[in-house]
Amino acid sequence: MEPRSPRVTGRRAAVLLALAALPCAAALAAASPASADTVAPSGTSTDAVLMVVYLGAAIVLSFLCSIAESALLSMTPSYIAGLKQTRPRLGERLQRLRLDNIDQSLAAILTLNTIAHTAGAVGAGAKATVVFGSAWMGVFSAVATLLILFLSEIVPKTIGALHWRRLAAPTALFVRTMIVALYPLIWVSEQLTRLLSRGHTAEAFNREEFLAMAGMGEASGGIDPRESRILRNLFGMSTLRTWDVMTPRPVISALSGDTTVVDALNNRKAAPFSRIPVYSQDIDDVAGFVLRDELRQADARGEGGRSIAGLARPILTVADSMPLTGLLEFLLQKRQHIALVVGEYGDTVGLVTLEDVVETLLGDEIVDERDRVSDMQRLARKRWEERAAAHGIKWDVDEGRQE
Repeated sequence: MEPRSPRVTGRRAAVLLALAALPCAAALAAASPASADTVAPSGTSTDAVLMVVYLGAAIVLSFLCSIAESALLSMTPSYIAGLKQTRPRLGERLQRLRLDNIDQSLAAILTLNTIAHTAGAVGAGAKATVVFGSAWMGVFSAVATLLILFLSEIVPKTIGALHWRRLAAPTALFVRTMIVALYPLIWVSEQLTRLLSRGHTAEAFNREEFLAMAGMGEASGGIDPRESRILRNLFGMSTLRTWDVMTPRPVISALSGDTTVVDALNNRKAAPFSRIPVYSQDIDDVAGFVLRDELRQADARGEGGRSIAGLARPILTVADSMPLTGLLEFLLQKRQHIALVVGEYGDTVGLVTLEDVVETLLGDEIVDERDRVSDMQRLARKRWEERAAAHGIKWDVDEGRQE
């Protein structure tokens, strides 16, 4: 980002100062013509001290209310949930003040803020009339307005929004004290807000907000880019189905149950895979799968001539339309790494592994050192296009139409 020009910065500051001086100029213009009924200053030093005390007390109380309001509203539910794990007492208190009963907290803050503004304005205004006289009342009002605006609104709310984590504990104590001290007024306020809200509560975080938070966390450096990608992929998994990640039927490397252990180990198509599907008649009649490690153990025991059907393990069957989140839960529950994917009519349409789901979650291809092809779906499309071209058919697999 290019640095701002000093001329632009100075011009902006001049505009802000001019805008801030407008109320004072208007007040001076209104007060300049002295009328016959103007009250002359007649106050003592005590009146001047009381004027400062009234105005200062109003600004201080309003400052505390504004900083508490800003800090409280800036606290996120996720922060409070984490705080309940590290500092249970503070987390529970903020849970009640920020999430469970935010109306009560805001009522306490705004009630004290209104009392401070009203009492301070009345008291300081009365003493200012005595000290300065009515001729300067407009000037005093303009100055007091600017002081209250900057010192009790803009500055404290900015501080609360920027440093709300540090202010969590004192904010909870301050708000809780105000609730106890002003409870009668707060009770009346609660009844009014309850009547207006009619039982409606604020909505919780939705999926889009979580995705936005992941992007914001990555942009601010709060979370690692890989963590952000995993979070986005995790929320995107609900829209995916098993057919989106499975290995399509045309590129499944399966062996007949009559194949011997030695032949299975020497089969070049099945060599890259640790789990090999085993079928009885054809690929639509898959009986199970064998582990390559168990084939090696059988060969080491001198059982190289044994058929692999005797070593086959049962294989899970899932529908191609199963949501990816459900597939992940199903595989973890059954403690299996592989499943046969069947279509609407029970025919074999593909094969899916736990690795496929994890790849989708991580956003990376998990390629074994023996894998020659990382994307089996892409390989299946390529082979289909080659077979179609051999028969004189031009078919766009991605678009699903014949050219």
